[in-house]
Amino acid sequence: MPVALTIAGSDSGGGAGIQADLKTFHAFGVFGTSAVTAVTAQNTLGVTAVHPIPPDLVRAQIDAVVEDLEPAAVKTGMLATAALVVTVARALADHRLERYVLDPVMVASSGDRLLEREAQGALAERLLPRATLVTPNLHEASILTGHEVVTTADLSAAARALVRMGARAALVKGGHLAGEEVVDVLWDGREERVWRRRRLPSRSTHGTGCTLSAAITAHLARGLPLGEACSRAVAFVARAIASARDLGRGHRPINHFAAAEGGAQPER
Repeated sequence: MPVALTIAGSDSGGGAGIQADLKTFHAFGVFGTSAVTAVTAQNTLGVTAVHPIPPDLVRAQIDAVVEDLEPAAVKTGMLATAALVVTVARALADHRLERYVLDPVMVASSGDRLLEREAQGALAERLLPRATLVTPNLHEASILTGHEVVTTADLSAAARALVRMGARAALVKGGHLAGEEVVDVLWDGREERVWRRRRLPSRSTHGTGCTLSAAITAHLARGLPLGEACSRAVAFVARAIASARDLGRGHRPINHFAAAEGGAQPER
């Protein structure tokens, strides 16, 4: 059985973070392991408290997993502080971890900040060059590239900029674009792929970013090529939104019990 590792924060509401990642790994038949970077008190209405885990304990968690269970792919999510970014970057390098998906979690769906402003530069300098894939939303892509991302053309430009900055590939998510269509753009330095789908009239979007990056990580752990991993992950998240139940009173969680398989073919 393939093993995947998530290095991320805990969501007490169960819709995002470590909880979403482990549910997603399980959905695709991948054994999930974790290193918790922060404990949050949150639900669908927002984040009320954040407690970063000491960097030496985060490093100990990573070491324990890697030295015994040998993950075939790894993702990072909420890293909270610059010290944690540096710690994780060193661990990835020391253990020579490949197939690394960087989800640059900066702000929660509720608008609450999950990464210190001082940590943004460290993330771009220390983690982006190690990433097999980086998966920012519009806001995160704007911060990382220094250019506003508000149109479909901007998605393509941002993806290319992130690859120039060191990532091997970038999937820029357009879920926050205005209009009736959702667009995601993947650039791997050679080929662009674009996924388009009708926007669903749903408030159940909590955990979409975590779930997408976790699904890609799971497929990479299973040995799928990056483009196919992204296609299957995009389709899974769409099904998870469409089939979500009414849980909570705010940004409701997506449905991690959605059917795991089924393709979403990109434009080329």
